[in-house]
Amino acid sequence: MAQENPIKIEDREELIYMLSEASSLEHMIMCQYLFAAFSLKQDVSEGVTATQLEAIKRWERAISLVATQEMLHLTLVSNLLSAIGSIPFFGRPNFPQKAKYFPPGVQMALLPFGSGTLQHFLYLERPEGMELQDAPEFEVLAIPKPDLPLTDELVPQTQDFATVGHLYRGIEQGFRHLVDKYGEKQVFIGPPRAQATQEYFSWPELLPVTDLASAVQAIETIVEQGEGSRGDWRHSHYGKFLDIAQEYADLKQQDPQFEPARSTVAAFVRPPSDPADFVLITEPHTAAVSELFNACYEVLLQTLLRYFIHGSETGEEQKLLSDIAVNMMFEAIRPLGTLLTTLPIDVQPSAQTAGPSFEMYRAGYILPHHYSAWIILHERFLELAAYSNKLCEGEAVSPTLQSVAASLHTFATQLEAHITAN
Repeated sequence: MAQENPIKIEDREELIYMLSEASSLEHMIMCQYLFAAFSLKQDVSEGVTATQLEAIKRWERAISLVATQEMLHLTLVSNLLSAIGSIPFFGRPNFPQKAKYFPPGVQMALLPFGSGTLQHFLYLERPEGMELQDAPEFEVLAIPKPDLPLTDELVPQTQDFATVGHLYRGIEQGFRHLVDKYGEKQVFIGPPRAQATQEYFSWPELLPVTDLASAVQAIETIVEQGEGSRGDWRHSHYGKFLDIAQEYADLKQQDPQFEPARSTVAAFVRPPSDPADFVLITEPHTAAVSELFNACYEVLLQTLLRYFIHGSETGEEQKLLSDIAVNMMFEAIRPLGTLLTTLPIDVQPSAQTAGPSFEMYRAGYILPHHYSAWIILHERFLELAAYSNKLCEGEAVSPTLQSVAASLHTFATQLEAHITAN
């Protein structure tokens, strides 16, 4: 068993910092799973047999379910942050991040489904203490750290964690320490109204965090779903990926030519601000669809942040925000992401297709004021609907883009009804 250094959390600022780290981690893991699911082939015309396609569809459902549970984890972390007086944190760096943002052993990149990708997923979800190598693409780099002996640390510091469970056990101990230090009432100062609950989202595991017991239960849900309940990983994310990897290996052994995923590469329309390693799209229509995907992704995050602010919205308005956010995943993000993986990266013929970059070009774009926030969201949904419709002009008619445009227009109409009422 590998020994893991304890995570030290002694004040609220450090706890908020480490919860924000956990939020970024859940966010990026979720994007990785979605990317792999989008890359999977969908028809026998793509060079797979009917039997292989059945397996691919099972894998897509399993990975999508895991990604949905990562959304639950992100929501639970948001509840933990709200409970101690903070706002949710949806910021993160752009992909790929292979050394600088998280500890050197925790690296992130968007990869199509394959043996290396599954090995990376198993590595991320492995139980605490388990020795497991990451995929070869993720070489651990030695990052020098300053050696300054400070007796009292005033500014929160990045702390190394080996596994997701390791991070959350450290956060749990941080909650316990602060309750011992300040008392439960002084720690859990966030308004109960600011908690995401089953009234707005359908996860049965979603619970409000209002005290130490509920905080520990939220953390336990995250750890159990990811790596398993104190070592029992058969039904966890780790167990699910292990089953997929074994079935994939068996099918690959039967047919060495079997390729369940498209040759998809995460690609940007223009050079991103932070990663040094990136691929650019040169095919104009593909670039336009990529822009639409990232714009929809941003407005989804804006909608979620407005929901989590819990400002002066009525219960009905809160429900509408949560419904739009959920429906955006299934009616815009998923179809656009899948569509992208069928489109060429380059003008010149190539086997490579473009995958969504999940680009963060304006992290933490919070809309703080009720009336203006709803005006801005309404405007943005109309702009995206018009853009999607424009992409369908001429010979480029796409049922996917037409359906996305209709959904975006519906969301705008739903928001407008409440703006007019106010």
